[in-house]
Formats: sequence, structure tokens, C-alpha cells
Amino acid sequence: MQVVVPVKLQPPPEVASALRAELTGCNDGANYVSTVAFETGTMREYALRKLVYAELRERGIKSAAAQRLIKKTVDAHTTLPANIRAGNFGRPGAKRRSRAESKPIAFRADAARAYEHRNMGWDIGAQTVAITTMSGRMKGIPFACGPEQLTTLARYRKGEADPICRDGVWFLYATCEVPEAEQYEPDGFIGVDLGIENIATTSDGSSHAGRELNRYRKRQLPLRKKLQKKRTTSAKRLLKKRSRRESRRVKDINHRIPPPAQWWQDAARNLTASGAVAVSSGLHPEKLTAVGSAVFHGSPHHPRKRSHPVVTPALRREP
Repeated sequence: MQVVVPVKLQPPPEVASALRAELTGCNDGANYVSTVAFETGTMREYALRKLVYAELRERGIKSAAAQRLIKKTVDAHTTLPANIRAGNFGRPGAKRRSRAESKPIAFRADAARAYEHRNMGWDIGAQTVAITTMSGRMKGIPFACGPEQLTTLARYRKGEADPICRDGVWFLYATCEVPEAEQYEPDGFIGVDLGIENIATTSDGSSHAGRELNRYRKRQLPLRKKLQKKRTTSAKRLLKKRSRRESRRVKDINHRIPPPAQWWQDAARNLTASGAVAVSSGLHPEKLTAVGSAVFHGSPHHPRKRSHPVVTPALRREP
């Protein structure tokens, strides 16, 4: 299965400027391709390439990057009509739907772009990467990550990687092809009830309460309202500093649900942070669609967030 491993880039100022110029130039090129596709009605990749490839190359965009931009734009213009037909932009005549249908798709200047493996190189031992930009190939860019991520990159890295600048900090999201773990036959099951007041309650009497998260959210809400009312430069700076802090805090708390050590010795089973029962027990969670999407969205139990997924037999039942 494919998993995404994030690493933190530590580029010097000149390399960071080159990376930023690369993202800006590529997304400007994608906006140009989107405009041509919308005005001419050309939504097929090969036909669109004949119209825009020469202009993209004149803008200094590398050949492989130009091909990716064209494919990215075609995919976006293919997805948009499907979303419109599905009603995701409202009924016919709705303002949001009319806006989406009346103009070409626009890409943010800082939106990530995918790098193929041939356009970048990895030195896992030295913890450096080399990335091709419009200013040339930037070599020896250091990156930082945990030992588990480093091992995953060394063993399973395969496919593209996306550089992203978030709040002035650069990250690189690498795709890894991790082999599926073998599924086993359990000798029993533990029920897990998912909720809001208690994040998870197991059938053997153990519970993980959500009071800490609720208290944290209650503390943050009045502070955000107070800063939003100020509208001063310092208040805006503090709001920007606190952006996404709550989601990161919730994700960290969900990831650190502490398993009691004696479970391994006494019952030889353990409720992990992903809600799976390890060793020889299966899992029988209650199927709560609304609660699961609201409370557990982005939590470490999500398979895309895990570097080494453990295949645990699971059954779901309707409440």
C-alpha cells in the first residue's frame, strides 16, 4: 500500500528562494494552461499539449514539469464537471455553481507540485535531497525526520514527492510503497465503542475520555473571538501564529492515547492509537459514521497517516 512520509526541509535562504520561485512559476504556468483549456474547450491532454507546451518552455519551466502541469490541469477540469453533476456546487442556477462554470480553474501561487523520482535525488545516509528547479538543480538540501520515517524512506521510497511551504517552513511529502502485512485469524474480539465524551470505550472496561480535548477547545474559542475583534496588527499576527494549532494539538493527543503496559503481560493485547487490538485479538468497533468523521478525522487511526500499518481483523456493526 502507498503511504506518505513527511520530512522537514532545511534549505539555505538562496535555495528556499529558488523553491518558492519554482512553485510560483509552475502554478502561474498551470493557470495559463487552465485559461487556454477553458477558452478553447480543449480538455484532452495530447491536444492541449500542442497548444501550451511551447509557451511553458519559454517561461523557463522544465520539460517534465510542463508535462505534469498539463496533466494536472486536465485532471482538474475533468474532476470539476463531475463535482458539478454530483451537486457538490449546488443546484443549477446557484451562485457557487455559476461561478465555477463561468471561469477557468485557478491554482494558488504556493500550491504544491509533484516531482517525479527522476527530477530529484535522495541521499538517505547524509539526509539530503537534490531538487530540480527553474534556476537549476539544487543539491545537498538537508532534511530532518524521525528514525522511523528515515527507515521507511530507505526501504520503501517509490514514486513522486511534493514540496510544500507552510508558514515559511518547507516540507517534502514522499510516497512510499509499503508491503501489506499478512492478516491473521484472531482467537477473540474486543468491542470498541466510539463517542465524543469518551473517545473510545472497550468491552473489557477500559475507556479513553475526550475531556482533555473538549477543555482545550473551550479555552481556545474565547481567545480566538477576542483576537478577531481586535483587528490590530499584533492580533492578526497572533491569529496567524495560532492557525492550525488546535488541529495539531488534537492530532497529537489522539496519537498519544496511552496503552497500559500490564495489558501486554496479563491479556497479551493492547488498544493502540489507531483503535486496533494487537497480538491475537480482533476488533469489533461500533459503526458511527457521523461521530467517526467528526471526531476522528485526521487522527492517527487513518490508514494514510500510518507508516507501518498493522492488518487487524475488524468487524463493524450498526448502532
